[in-house]
Amino acid sequence: MNPHTHVRRAHIWWLFAVFLSACGVQAAGSTAGQGYLTVAEGMARPATAGYLRAEQPREFSFPADHGPHPDYAVEWWYYTGNLRDTQGNRYGYQFTLFRTGLPRQSQQVPASKWQSDAVYMAHFTVTDATNQTFIARERFNRAGLDLAGAQAQPFQVWMDDWSVASSADNPGQMRIQVADGDVALDVTLDARGPTVLQGDAGLSQKSAEAGNASYYYSMPRMQTTGSLRIGEKTIPVTGLSWMDREWSTSALGTNQVGWDWFALHLDDGSDIMLYQLRNRDGTTDPFSGGSVRNTDGTLTTLRASDISWEPKGEWLSPHTQGRYPAEWEARIAPLELTLAIAPLVADQELQVTVRYWEGAVDVRGTRRGVPVRGEGYLEMTGYADVR
Repeated sequence: MNPHTHVRRAHIWWLFAVFLSACGVQAAGSTAGQGYLTVAEGMARPATAGYLRAEQPREFSFPADHGPHPDYAVEWWYYTGNLRDTQGNRYGYQFTLFRTGLPRQSQQVPASKWQSDAVYMAHFTVTDATNQTFIARERFNRAGLDLAGAQAQPFQVWMDDWSVASSADNPGQMRIQVADGDVALDVTLDARGPTVLQGDAGLSQKSAEAGNASYYYSMPRMQTTGSLRIGEKTIPVTGLSWMDREWSTSALGTNQVGWDWFALHLDDGSDIMLYQLRNRDGTTDPFSGGSVRNTDGTLTTLRASDISWEPKGEWLSPHTQGRYPAEWEARIAPLELTLAIAPLVADQELQVTVRYWEGAVDVRGTRRGVPVRGEGYLEMTGYADVR
């Protein structure tokens, strides 16, 4: 079994779940601006008794698996994209919806319309490379009273007026609609190429322990068209988006202090996901890895030993005093591929319940000596866990 893992979103979501346990669910549209959590605090999790675990490969079914999996404790729908306007100006966006099931022994009987078996969190960010600006918004709410929720057919996940949805006539096409004050996004995503089942046919093993895994797939190349609003200006945009989809009830390793995740589109048509888990002693966890969807549609699965990650320089956050790598160099030995990865904007750190860096990046490199270029998204966590 390939030891690929993809646990970054689980860490972030469990951090949020711990926060809810301590503070209670707030109203839709609220931001937890007075409380922050570290990655280490997220290692302690709510009870998961009564939920299924990912223990062996399964058959995936689409569009059904785009919908919710309430028998598992946590799941997420993760969208990132690189966009351009008609003048070639560059933008990035992130839109993420998380669901976690509440401890089942605490559910009340009889049920009422106020009762909820799950809570949701959403993050929405916009990067404007030309003006070197970054905007981040956060919301969370309960699943009761239809304040937030998910359904399979037709596919829809929503929180208040933030949503991603497909029509019954075209389940392969998704529309993201999200607005918050002076920023909004309304884009349609069309998948190009087959869905990628990550890890072992969609089973992403997180450690040697049985059941410590998730079900995980990606739609890495989605043609994107629509509009972006910043302030009073509405901007027509086009580009590429990446969707990640995962659900699990798995525990997380206590030796991990952070992770670095890369989702990259190269101009030769290949799509690359790389993932480094960082241990407390500074080493790369052996359950790191990734995948490459090649230009011919074939998939190359990568082990940690296939990849080397080298941070370049340092960016000091003025918000948290976290010290992040300013750039990265990644080498993928089996493909003779070397990539230099640089943020479009240095400050793409989210000042939300969980402090982390996620933003649009530019990519340059060589494959077997031939120059390649690209763009994508990078996430870095664990660098700002200071008090």
